Amino acid sequence: MTEPLIRIQDIHKSFAKVEVLSGISMDVAKGEVVCVIGPSGSGKSTLLRCVNALVPIDKGSIVVDGQEVHDPKLDKLALRRKVGMVFQQYNLFPHKTALENVMMAPVHVLKQDKKEVEARARGLIKKVRLEGKESSYPGELSGGQQQRVAIARSLAMQPEVMLFDEVTAALDPETVKEVLLAIRELAEEGMTCMIVTHEMGFAREIAGHVYFTDRGVIVEHGPPKEFFSGAKDPRTRQFLSQIL
Repeated sequence: MTEPLIRIQDIHKSFAKVEVLSGISMDVAKGEVVCVIGPSGSGKSTLLRCVNALVPIDKGSIVVDGQEVHDPKLDKLALRRKVGMVFQQYNLFPHKTALENVMMAPVHVLKQDKKEVEARARGLIKKVRLEGKESSYPGELSGGQQQRVAIARSLAMQPEVMLFDEVTAALDPETVKEVLLAIRELAEEGMTCMIVTHEMGFAREIAGHVYFTDRGVIVEHGPPKEFFSGAKDPRTRQFLSQIL
């Protein structure tokens, strides 16, 4: 058996006295797409932030490509190169063009050759269907377009894993489709993805495995066909009945 690219074992995380993650475990194989769903406050976003070491864990283990993420000796920059993350808020630099936003980290953080990075960045902007918007500033772009720039920016670091944290939650319904299409194409190309989403139709189509979390634990999980049509736990069925 091949080792999973991401192995999460019994992780716990509390903020003050509130335990947000209460023993979460899951494996994600290379090239697999995992969707994490659940009510607000169930620990989904915290889980992704723990995988990227943006939030420290209190207990447990997260291993990405053989490296313990929360090892104090681990080079966090090396981890961030390996594990890209796109957030609900786009967090683009407003005074930089779309092209400059995509180029910034490889040029200024990784010190890569500017010409090579520009060629890659232009290719990524084309990939997310924003060709012609290279010179546009974030304020001149729709929310969906800004989010696609954010995806291209994360891909510019050439990661092995992409984490998507409710990336369509702040978008108008008509712009959601563009962003989901960009993610779907990445997944079809073999990118390993962990996706926190409220888009159930999207999860059903794209995921190899769906996890339902509530109150910091995994209540139920399985392949989407089984999960959505044959959920066994009453809490899962209640949640699905409210949103499907």
